[in-house]
Amino acid sequence: MKFTKLLSVSTLALGALLGSARAADTVKVGVLHSLSGTMAISETSLRDILLFTFDEINAKGGVLGKKIEPVVVDGASNWPLFAEKAKQLLEQDKVAVTFGCWTSVSRKSVLPVFEGNNGLLFYPVQYEGEEESKNVCYTAEAVNQQATPAVDYYLAEGKKKFYLLGSDYVYPQTTNLVLLEYLLSKGVPIANIGGGFRKDGAGKIISAGKYTPFGHTDYQQIVAEIKQFAASGDACVISTLNGDTNVPFFKEYAASGLTAETCPVVSFSISEDEFRGLPADKLVGQLGCWTYFQSLNTPANKKFVGDFQAWLKKSSVPGLVKEGRVTCSPMVLSYDGVYLWKAAVEKAQSFDVDKVRAAWISGVSFDGPGGKVTTQKNMHLTKNVYIGETKADGQFKIVKSFDNVYGEPWLKGKFKKAGGSSD
Repeated sequence: MKFTKLLSVSTLALGALLGSARAADTVKVGVLHSLSGTMAISETSLRDILLFTFDEINAKGGVLGKKIEPVVVDGASNWPLFAEKAKQLLEQDKVAVTFGCWTSVSRKSVLPVFEGNNGLLFYPVQYEGEEESKNVCYTAEAVNQQATPAVDYYLAEGKKKFYLLGSDYVYPQTTNLVLLEYLLSKGVPIANIGGGFRKDGAGKIISAGKYTPFGHTDYQQIVAEIKQFAASGDACVISTLNGDTNVPFFKEYAASGLTAETCPVVSFSISEDEFRGLPADKLVGQLGCWTYFQSLNTPANKKFVGDFQAWLKKSSVPGLVKEGRVTCSPMVLSYDGVYLWKAAVEKAQSFDVDKVRAAWISGVSFDGPGGKVTTQKNMHLTKNVYIGETKADGQFKIVKSFDNVYGEPWLKGKFKKAGGSSD
């Protein structure tokens, strides 16, 4: 009896020792994405690519000799819940870093939590700028790494009229106000900017473009307006429509007889991953602008795509979709983010947030699938930008690239109207 009691105490002590040894051998890392709700269709792919990246790094010895131990939580497309889950990751799970969020509203929801706890969030999805927190590493495309290069491309193609269309939330609204200033600075008259404007009491434009709610389905009137706007033959559409509302928009667009030749559309929220649920045959010839496309013909990208497909086949992640998977820019910017964090940790020789941030600010680089990415003092990234033309298989043919574009979050008020100041 006494011997059994001693044995069980010894077993408990040994278990505790092994547990603490295991904890000492690992570093906890948070994954905060919507795995349910309306955003799950996009965000689950980011969870998948993060788990793939952690496995890839762990197979090569981990970070500072520690294996990455992911703590995956579901934001459930519920913005207040994102803040609760962020709090849990930082205060209970004590993660060293978190990779997560898709929409700007989810990022803004967790921002006070990361700032209050001095946590570190890596944010990978194109956004509107106008933000620079020392607690966020923005691997995401800033407006000047997606929207303004697309406008430059269309101007070079001889387009003179620009119709602004978007989903009704902060990213499209802010992006289109920047684009309004940018178009005016390029000499495009205000009469040639479609979608409408809203002014405040003093007559200042506070909203530019046409907006529809998430999940909107009736685009008949808007497409009729676009068709009329494009009758001169020199117009294009700048689309910040997000999610499944793109399906009825492009269906109506095609039914009206509009084509990529008569009035092309460049979309900033449709990547290869979204094409898995969209009628790609109706979007042939339309443009996308991102800092990565799966069709990039480089050894680094081919290896990345091949390795991800191989991981999918052998992975035992519960509920993982294995068929018909593709890679896209938010996935690659998540992948790049993990490697940049690893590089910053190794440069700092520490997982401490302040030391990792100092290493980021001092400059670290990673040769990723989309090309070299380099950290900046403003917590954003310098990276390549690509414009791609949609093909029937939901992939993109790259038609233009811009190398080493500096990420600039503060653009509002930066562009002056050609021949004068503001309107």
